[in-house]
Amino acid sequence: MQRIILTYGVIAGFVVAIPLFLMGTLMADNPPSGAVGMAIGYLIMLIAFTAIFVAVKRYRDDRCGGVIRFLPALGMGAAIALIASLFYVVAWEAVLAINGGDFIADMSARMLEERRADGATASELAALQAQMTQMQGLYANPMFRVLITLTEILPIGLLVALVAAATLGSPPRPFRKRRA
Repeated sequence: MQRIILTYGVIAGFVVAIPLFLMGTLMADNPPSGAVGMAIGYLIMLIAFTAIFVAVKRYRDDRCGGVIRFLPALGMGAAIALIASLFYVVAWEAVLAINGGDFIADMSARMLEERRADGATASELAALQAQMTQMQGLYANPMFRVLITLTEILPIGLLVALVAAATLGSPPRPFRKRRA
C-alpha cells in the first residue's frame, strides 16, 4: 500500500506543483485576476487529486480482490493528499524565493487599489491597510506561511479522499446474530 500511496502522491504532487511554479514564476508580473487565478488553481488541484481515485481503485482491484473498506480507502486518499500538498508547499516556497518573497506586499497593493477603485472610504482603506500590514508580519514567519499554504490545498484533497472512499469503498456489512 505504501508504494501505491507514494507513487500516486508524487504524481499528484507534480501535477499540482509544476503549474503553480510555472504560473508563479513566468506570470509573476501579470498574474491572472483574483477569481480567474483561484479558479485555475482549484481546477488544477482537482485534476491532481484524481490520482486518489485511481490509486484507491487500483489497490482495491489489484490487491484486495475488488473490496476495500471505507477507512483504509480514506487513509490511503488522505496520505496521497498530504504528499501532494507538501509538493504544493515546496513549489510555493520556491516561487517566493525566486520572486523575492514580496507576495503579500504585492497582494496588499492590488487589494487596496481595487477597494479604492470601488469607492471605499478613507477609514475602510486604513483598516484594510492595517490588516494587510499585520498579515505581512505573520506571513514572514515560515511556519505560519507553510500552514497557510497547506490550508489552500489540503482540505480539497481530504474532501476528494472522502468522496473516493465513499464511492469506491465497500458498503458496511450488516450485523449478524450470533448462533447460540
